[in-house]
Amino acid sequence: MTALPARIPAPRVPAPRRPLSQLPRITPARRARVPLPRRFAASARRAAARPDAGMTTAEYAVGTVAACGFAAVLYKVVTSDTVSAALAKLVQRALDAAF
Repeated sequence: MTALPARIPAPRVPAPRRPLSQLPRITPARRARVPLPRRFAASARRAAARPDAGMTTAEYAVGTVAACGFAAVLYKVVTSDTVSAALAKLVQRALDAAF
């Protein structure tokens, strides 16, 4: 007796993907009827389609450190003797100007 060959399953063809504009909007009333995995998949697809419009926490941290560094350099420049003398001279000339 000979053994029968094992059945090879047919390759699974994925369903064609629809553009995001054609995906159904999930309303709160419909959300109650949608199973959890599909609900999260739909919201994840919509979130992925939105452009990144804000900064993340890491970007806030880098921006804050850069702003503090710039403020420290600016403070050192403004409080230096040369710049302080120039600013005092400018203010004095402005106060002495004839109207």
